[in-house]
Parts: sequence; structure tokens; C-alpha cells
Amino acid sequence: MSEKKYQKNGSGYITSMISSAIDDGSRTAVISGAWEIDREIRLPSNFTLILENCELRMADDSFCNMFVNENHGSDIGKTPAGTDRNISIIGRGAAVLDGGKYNGLSERNQLKDGRPPIWKNNLLLFTNVEGFKVSDISCINQRWWALNFVYCSNGYVGNVHFCSNDTAVDPQGNVYHGLKRAAYNDVLVKNSDGVDLRQGCHDIVIENITGFTEDDSVALTALNGNLEKTFGVDGLPCDIFNVTVRNVRTAAYCTNVRLLNQGDIKLHDILIDGVYDTSAECERMDRGIYAVRVGDNRIYGTRHATKDETYNITIRNVRGRGTHVISLAGEMDNLVMYGIEAFDGAQMLLDDRRITE
Repeated sequence: MSEKKYQKNGSGYITSMISSAIDDGSRTAVISGAWEIDREIRLPSNFTLILENCELRMADDSFCNMFVNENHGSDIGKTPAGTDRNISIIGRGAAVLDGGKYNGLSERNQLKDGRPPIWKNNLLLFTNVEGFKVSDISCINQRWWALNFVYCSNGYVGNVHFCSNDTAVDPQGNVYHGLKRAAYNDVLVKNSDGVDLRQGCHDIVIENITGFTEDDSVALTALNGNLEKTFGVDGLPCDIFNVTVRNVRTAAYCTNVRLLNQGDIKLHDILIDGVYDTSAECERMDRGIYAVRVGDNRIYGTRHATKDETYNITIRNVRGRGTHVISLAGEMDNLVMYGIEAFDGAQMLLDDRRITE
């Protein structure tokens, strides 16, 4: 979208529209125009938010999510009784969620000198939601992961376009655009994923994902870190399972689709169908690392996964030009792959499957 003036107090305005829609029984609000968001907007159960020719931009120096579910961060939200249900965000026309000017919060400096946790930089953070839909929107300039789901189920994410911040700063302080693999330290906004499913997510379809992401375009990461410990739900399954990822056409500086579980949390019954590396046509980066990655050589959890923790994974119709098209690490059972194509000098497979005691 072209440069425009954003109306202030977008958070207050949208919240009032949500309240009015609850009062009149429609439980649907339509938002248009360009608005500045300076605090999180809470979406209740059984509610649809329609963004019609609408651009929402995070305020400068803000440290908050744009959207969360109603019980997010509450004590009841960490229980099955506090599950929010049936929440939709749907775009019509041009619908943009914009991270705006980078606020400097990173994984390295989070929780230091009064800073909040890094997940405050998610544009959307849903925790303990059953039944959700996010579709037909663009997410740009995300300050970290754009769309993040923890303990969410029966959901759909589709027709979403991403465009990460491609600003880099060289050692002399010169600012330039276009990320180069050989100059990764210059990248200003690191780890700006597209869609992330974390612990406890299941029965979800992710499809028709396009654009450019500085890190992973779609990531299914079943770990047990601070995020999961903060928003975990006792009494609900913690594994990631029954997920379909379909038609991902992105330029990803790291990986187009990533699967990772390391230590006790299972990842299983996953279909990845149609992953196409579009980096050759992207001016914002040179070349990524992988098209699809299952596991990791590094330890982000407690250990590499075992075959009873990572299983029933199907990967088909993948075309990549990164360092490798497919990367495998850890142990896995019933992995099926076909229709894999390397082009423009990419290697087909990095295979480091193993068992680590």
C-alpha cells in the first residue's frame, strides 16, 4: 500500500466495534481504513472480524500483539474450561497487518532491562483456541513471527501473503536492503517467520501461503520452551498432529516448511503437499537453506527425537533451490517422500537421521 496517514487509537476503535457487535447479537464487525494499533485487541469466542480494504499498523515503539484471543494470558485461559472457540479474521479486498517500524525487541535482549518476552512481537498470538480461521490477509514487516498458535485446534490458515523486513546494517553502520546469506549478521529483524504452530496444535490446515519470510514460512515446532510453559494447557494434548500444509510458494531465507520436535513432545500425521521455492524471483534475498526441514542438527529441546515421537510424515511435490531441498535429522518412522525436485544448483538431500542417547 502507498504511504498514508493512520488514524490513531485503532485498538480502541476496533474494540468498541467488537463490543457493539456483541451487544447487537451479530457477533461480526467490519473494519475499514488505516489504523494505528498501540495495544492488543482481544477477540471473543464465536466472533468474526472482517478487515475490508483495511490496513492495521503497529504504533512506533509499541511492545504488544495486534490480536489475541479473549482468554489469552489469563489463569482460566490455561485450562480446558477457558478454551476460546470459533474466532475468525477474514480479509476482503486489501487487508494488511503491518508490524511497522521495528521496535528493537529480539530473542537475545528479551526480558532484559525491562523488556517484555519476544512473543509480544507476534502480530497474532492465539493460545487455547478451538475452531479458528485466518484468511485472505497480508502480513508485512513482522517484528518476529507473524501468526503464532499455541494449543490451538480445528483451524484454518489460508491465502496469506508475507513480506518480511529486508533491512540490513553492515558493520560500518550503513543501511541497505536485500538479505545476503554471507552477511547474515547484518540482518536487522531476525527470525521473522510466517505461520507457526507450537505445542498442542492439531487438526489444522495451512494452505496457499506466498511471499517472502526472513526465516521459516511455515513452522511446526513441538518444543517445551518458555512460550509453551507460559501458555500450556493442562488436560489438553501437547503434541502437534493431524496438520496439512499445502501450496506454499515463498522465498524463505531459512526454510519454506519446517518441522521440529526434540524431547518428549510428539509430531505426527503431517502432510506437506506442494512447496515451491520462489527465491529466484525475489529481490529481497539471495538463496535460502532448505525447502523442507524435518528435525535439526542443533539441539533446541533436550535431545533429538525418536521414531516413536516423529512419525507418519508425508512430503510430496517439493521444488527447491536452497543449499539442500530436504534436510532430515533425528529419528523418524514412516516418512514418505516423492515428487522432490532440485534446481539451480541445489543439493537434493541432507540426511542426518540418527539416535542420540
